[in-house]
Amino acid sequence: MKVMLTINGLVVEAHYSDKEIADVHLPLLRKLADRKTIPSHKRKIIFLSAPPGTGKSTLTAFWEYLARQDPLLPDIQTLPMDGFHHYNDWLEEHGLRPFKGAPETFNVDKLAKNLELIRDGDGEWPQYDRQRHDPIENAIRVMAPVVIVEGNWLLLDDDNWRSLEPYCDSSLFIQAPTDTLRERLIARKCAGGLSANEARAFYLRTDGPNVERVLAHSRPADITLTMTESGEYRFS
Repeated sequence: MKVMLTINGLVVEAHYSDKEIADVHLPLLRKLADRKTIPSHKRKIIFLSAPPGTGKSTLTAFWEYLARQDPLLPDIQTLPMDGFHHYNDWLEEHGLRPFKGAPETFNVDKLAKNLELIRDGDGEWPQYDRQRHDPIENAIRVMAPVVIVEGNWLLLDDDNWRSLEPYCDSSLFIQAPTDTLRERLIARKCAGGLSANEARAFYLRTDGPNVERVLAHSRPADITLTMTESGEYRFS
């Protein structure tokens, strides 16, 4: 299947085989959308954690699309974690601006408060502005009965990020070969205008350590997918 998806304001062409959709994506969505253990007045919150380069944004946009095509599935809404970056002024003050994207550069307390609010009713969610490189508050209206919060650090095994556990009804993790992620992330930076040397330097400074930290220090998820070298997904 070829489908055009809108991600961060850009239209992206995505491709998924019919076999992968039938064997992986639809069964997974039916499982994630199951609300048997969730009180009827509460929203189901799913954490999707994965290292950079695993295609989280495209994948979850595709899941939203699939859910809209299936009358047996509820609406599913993706909520990116990037809107909970600390503002650049705060990062500068704490010497963390060069490490933006690392777990220490996110406002976890603010994320917990937003999760608490949306669990019991409709609410607002911030979005990261890639032009201003800062969050925009209340940019997303949360309305779907099932939401997928996606980010790198949601299952990080430390006290700060473990504080989010009470808001997670189901968790999902994506594994991937580090060599594949390195190639994808360097290619992404080159496509964004960096030279090959600049892209490799960025990977060594930022993306590479984040990939290793996510893969090595994330808590086990309820469901794990593996992204193959070709970019397909399968159950682990």
